[in-house]
Amino acid sequence: MPAGAARHLLDKLREHRMKLLGKLVIAAAAVWASTTAFALADPSSARAVDLTSAFSGVDASADARYVEHWIRERGDDHGRPFAIVDKRAARIFIFGAGGQLVGSSATILGLARGDIAIPGAGQKDPSQLLPYERRTPAGRFESQPGKNIHGESVVWVDYDTGIAIHRVRPGRAQAQRLHSLASDGADDKRLSLGCVVVPEAFFSSIVLPTLGHSHGTIYVLPEDGPVTALFAEPRPATTTARAALPLRKVSATLSPALVAEQPRLLDAGKAVAAASISN
Repeated sequence: MPAGAARHLLDKLREHRMKLLGKLVIAAAAVWASTTAFALADPSSARAVDLTSAFSGVDASADARYVEHWIRERGDDHGRPFAIVDKRAARIFIFGAGGQLVGSSATILGLARGDIAIPGAGQKDPSQLLPYERRTPAGRFESQPGKNIHGESVVWVDYDTGIAIHRVRPGRAQAQRLHSLASDGADDKRLSLGCVVVPEAFFSSIVLPTLGHSHGTIYVLPEDGPVTALFAEPRPATTTARAALPLRKVSATLSPALVAEQPRLLDAGKAVAAASISN
């Protein structure tokens, strides 16, 4: 074969190979683009990519880890900030709107054990609450920032029963509560009328910036039964529906009858009686 013809043939082969490579690159780019677009358009795909627990490397109970996974898998937080209150461990975990763990702290809970609020307890004067009525109810609640009767910021958990997340307030019980928060025993932290009480620094730097500006969700874990009984996986027949537990809604305004954990405008005799149990 003449040298010129050989070079012409080689040029043709190179041209054909370049065209083939170009088509392969275009096809690969199209596949990548369509896959990326699907992942962005399909929320379940996006969530499935990031199922890493926010509790990685964190000291948390098996119950708290189960519920955090339950929330992530179902998308139950709906992109809002949330908190997990582990009553058995007397600990609270605060999560941002993206599901990241913002902070955790020991917490003071209701004096009485039990997961169901005593009917009518929320309408009682705090000074009249009996010991067994001072409970922190378990469940899934829609939280709302608000103010107490003194104008102090709180995060309402269950308005109907007067349960809120708030700081340790000044008063006769302050020293005892600070001491109990510093102790290792969960039993030492059963002191409140039912509210979730946290250190002032934690409330100011973690709770308020995360839950103090919009609605959120509070998951209070049970202590009388298995956590799976309250936060259960959907049955196969209802898997596609993935119906969430009903939210307990809180009212936008402060009812005079619901000021649990705060002393009321009592007469002098009642004020003295309530001083030791306020907050």
